[in-house]
Amino acid sequence: MIEARGWGWRYPGRRAWAVRGLDLVIEEGERVLLAGPSGAGKSTLLLALAGLLDPSAGESEGELLVHGAPPQTTRDRTGIVFQDPETQLVMARAGDDVAFGLENRCVPTERIWPRVHAALAAVGFPYSDERRTEALSGGEKQRLALAGALALEPRLLLLDEPTANLDPDGAREVREVIASLSSDRSRTVVIVEHRSEVVASLVDRVVVLAPGGGIVADGTPTDLLRPEPLQLHRATRAPGAALALGRDLSFRYPGTDTLALDGVDLDVRSGEAIALTGPNGSGKSTLVLLIAGLLRPARGDARLGDAESWRLPARRLIGLVGTVFQDPEHQFVTARVDDELAVGPRRAGRSETEARAIAASLLERLHLAHLAAANPFTLSGGEQRRLSVATAIATAPPLLVLDEPTFGQDPRTFAELVTLLAAHRDAGGGVLFASHDEALVTSFGDRTIALRAGRAA
Repeated sequence: MIEARGWGWRYPGRRAWAVRGLDLVIEEGERVLLAGPSGAGKSTLLLALAGLLDPSAGESEGELLVHGAPPQTTRDRTGIVFQDPETQLVMARAGDDVAFGLENRCVPTERIWPRVHAALAAVGFPYSDERRTEALSGGEKQRLALAGALALEPRLLLLDEPTANLDPDGAREVREVIASLSSDRSRTVVIVEHRSEVVASLVDRVVVLAPGGGIVADGTPTDLLRPEPLQLHRATRAPGAALALGRDLSFRYPGTDTLALDGVDLDVRSGEAIALTGPNGSGKSTLVLLIAGLLRPARGDARLGDAESWRLPARRLIGLVGTVFQDPEHQFVTARVDDELAVGPRRAGRSETEARAIAASLLERLHLAHLAAANPFTLSGGEQRRLSVATAIATAPPLLVLDEPTFGQDPRTFAELVTLLAAHRDAGGGVLFASHDEALVTSFGDRTIALRAGRAA
C-alpha cells in the first residue's frame, strides 16, 4: 500500500528537513499509528501520502509511493482528515459539505445523499444535514470533516489527531467508527495521535519518527506505548482578588435558534486555574471568548477588573488578558515566529530590545528557537499551539484565557507548557482554560466548571 525509500521533504525557506531518510513499508489493510515528538514530521508525511504536497513549492528527495504510484496520482483512493478541521470545511451547510467531495468525484446524484446521511450517522453528528457549519464547535467540525472523508469510501484513510478536540463520548464514537471501518482489513488506516492511549486498541503497529531523520522505533502497541506518569501542578495558596467575572452570560450565534450560552456565572481569581469541561457544543469556547472581551454578550455582564470586557480598546485589553483561540492560526499576524512573539510586548509598550528578549526567552522555553525565522503558518499543529500560548504569555497579563492549550503536544512539550502556566498562576496570575484533555484538567485545574447545553451543569 505505502512504500518510502529514503524519502524526505523540506518546506521552502527552511534549513531543516521536516522529514528525511524515511524508509517505510505499510501493507494493505494495516492499521498504523505514527508517533514521535511534536515537529517530527508526522503531519507532513500524511499530507505527502494524500498527494497534497506540491513538488514545486518545496524540496523532496527519495521516493514515496501509494498503490505503487506517486501519491498525486492516487488521490481518488485516499481520504484525509486534517489536524485543523476548519481547513477542509468548504460549504455553509453540514450535509452539503459532506456531499461536496462526492459531487467532485461525479458520484451519481441518487447515491450521494444516502452516503452523506450514513457518514453523518457513523460519526455521531448531533444535528441535521441543514446545520450551518459556522455554528459548529471545534469538536463538531472535527466530526463533520471525518464524515466527509468516510463518505468517499477511501482505501487509504489518513487521520491527523482525529480525537484531539472531541469530548470523551465523541472520542469513543470516533474510535468505534475507525474500528468498524478497519475490521475487515479492506482499508488501510494511518493515524497521527499524541494521546496514544486513545487509539492503542485500534492499531496493530506503531512507527515512531525522529525529528527530521527517519524512524527510531517500529513495533507493536504493547512494546512501544507506555503511559507517562502524571505530575500534579496544583495551587498551594488560596486564590486572591477577582481578575474577571461573568454574570448571567448568554450568547447566540447568528443564524441559530438556540443560545450557545445561557445564564452562566463565573469568577476567575488571581492564583487559581479554572478548567471548563463539557461536551462539544456545550458553550466552553463561547464563554472563553466572552470573558476575554472578544464577544459581546446577548445578555449579562462580562468584566475584566472594573470595565465591561467587550468595550475595552485593544491596547488596554492586551494588558489585562492573554487569549489563545481553539484554532491557533486565527491569531497569527506576522510572517516569522520570532516577530509573532514580539508583537504583543511592543503593543503593550515594551521597547524593541525588551520585546526581542521576551521573544527569545519564550522560544527557548517552548523548544521553538530553531523555528525563529519560519512562517508561523508552516509549523506543525503542536508547534503552532505552543507559539499561540507563548504569544498570550509574552505580554505578562494578569489573566490567561486558553482554549485547548495542550492540543498536539507530546509528553515533553505538554509538561513544559503546564509548568509554564503553573508558574504564571503561582506568581499571582489567573488561568481560565477550556479543554477535553483529562490529563490537563487533572494535573492543573484547581477548580472545574462543567457546562452542558450552554448552562453550568
